[in-house]
Amino acid sequence: MNAIPASTQTSAQAQPDVLFRVVNRVAIITLNRPAALNALSHAMVREIAMLLERVRGDDSIVALVLEGAGPKGFCAGGDVRAIDRLARAGERLGNDGWQQFFVDEYRLDYALHTFEKPLVALLDGVTMGGGMGLGQAAALRVATSRTKIAMPETRIGLLPDVGATHFLAKMPVETELYVGLTGAMLSGADALHCKLADLCVPGDWLDGYEARLAQTHFDGNVRDTLRRVFDAPCQDANASALSRHEALIAKHFNRRARVVEIVASLHAALEREPSEAERVWIEATLEALTHYSPTMLEVTREALLRGRQMTLAESFRMELGIVARAIDEGDFCEGVRAHLIDKDRKPRWAPATLAEVRDERVRQFLCSPWRGQAHPLADLGA
Repeated sequence: MNAIPASTQTSAQAQPDVLFRVVNRVAIITLNRPAALNALSHAMVREIAMLLERVRGDDSIVALVLEGAGPKGFCAGGDVRAIDRLARAGERLGNDGWQQFFVDEYRLDYALHTFEKPLVALLDGVTMGGGMGLGQAAALRVATSRTKIAMPETRIGLLPDVGATHFLAKMPVETELYVGLTGAMLSGADALHCKLADLCVPGDWLDGYEARLAQTHFDGNVRDTLRRVFDAPCQDANASALSRHEALIAKHFNRRARVVEIVASLHAALEREPSEAERVWIEATLEALTHYSPTMLEVTREALLRGRQMTLAESFRMELGIVARAIDEGDFCEGVRAHLIDKDRKPRWAPATLAEVRDERVRQFLCSPWRGQAHPLADLGA
């Protein structure tokens, strides 16, 4: 079946931002903003949510595939600039306010995590932030040789959200803290190694997946049948760079150490004249931990640790409260200004250093702005 334009459009002449088609009883939703690496607008979130319900209610459809248009990215995340504009204009509440974007995004992610039909996510190219929220919900997560995964939110004064405080917990705690705090870029091989992907295939293997899908017979276990469609004769053989640093990660990212103590440990290791490979890794790690939002680094550490004991719904509720505080009274707008608008790369964080971040300030971020049933996601998971 040919692609059916969904209603989301950027202008009367523009291509729709979301495409929908059905191939051999499998629905395919395509994020169609390749020039923006398929970043999610609020309208796209709503459109995908409606299409999800359409697929859920259609008994002729046996599975769903999520993909991004173009070879460069599955989804680079939420449209941060749009959220920043709303925040600066004081447009938090209302159907089109920034708070509702996160509420709708988290509801969509939760619906995908709990979707009854097999879901496949093609994590090809850039897959960050909100893209991870979509992709990690899938029963079959297909990374490729072109995959570039990251949760870089601390860089702009947020925390890894979209369920990251839950799905990053698949990793050992030290690796989770490293990935969540530093926003380290992971390859497809890394994603497979740390359980953020189920397959890692050559990028061009996906080019012909629709032809294979069209010839597939769904007469048994649908998920297993889909795996055979997407699995390559040989999986991508590149070694995981992350795995080579596991000993260093385990040594420095102790769950009992605050971020300021992790930084001190890394500085001490540098003074001991490490090998060239270790020095490069330590310096890159310090670059992140000494330049990203000090407040959100410490908040993120605590949120990741708490998330390991939470249900998915509880994680989303915690994340929404932290995001709301980060945008309302934290470093978010300054982080966006420095890295995405003015691009001077000189954010004026408040406070400016990890040593100045007080425990009570961290606790404030982790204290929900809403009580009980007043929480916008109170009914999630009920």
